[in-house]
Amino acid sequence: MSEARKPELTKQVAEATGVDVAKCYQCGKCTAGCPMARHMDLSPNQVMRLVQIGDKASAEELLRSTALWCCAGCLTCTQRCPRELDPAAVMDALREMAWTQGLAPARARKIRAFHEAFLKTVEFGGRMGEVPLVARYKLMSGDLFSDVPLAPRMLAKGKLPLRPHMIRGRSEVKKIFAACRGRKS
Repeated sequence: MSEARKPELTKQVAEATGVDVAKCYQCGKCTAGCPMARHMDLSPNQVMRLVQIGDKASAEELLRSTALWCCAGCLTCTQRCPRELDPAAVMDALREMAWTQGLAPARARKIRAFHEAFLKTVEFGGRMGEVPLVARYKLMSGDLFSDVPLAPRMLAKGKLPLRPHMIRGRSEVKKIFAACRGRKS
């Protein structure tokens, strides 16, 4: 199919990811390997198919789908693809589109808050730290007290170190984050 005849969603995904979803021949290997597929309303190969179709109805169904938010980003789908496509990148791009267009389901707010808290924690300390991650997530999600009873046991078992380990070279990590932000703009 010529570039001019491709549906708008298909073009947007290709522009954001470099993935030509037209090359997907629906073998289902992405879905067969996906550890989260059973929790999704659309399987990974169905997501790819709807991007291929790309019409307005398909786009809206996709962007409202909970599958985008169930994706763990483990890259199993990408590793298994015999066409060397990147369904995980497609999921990421669709998640971003859903969020910016206000079509993400309500539960996506907490998932987005976790991702942002994780990235801010890594940017600040150079690696993931449990206590800063949990503190940021709780503040960003508004879910302050749901699992507070777990904290004393986790502290007693040494699972929540109060002082995060800071790496050398944190300024280089911050530069990486700044470069990524500059590229998105």
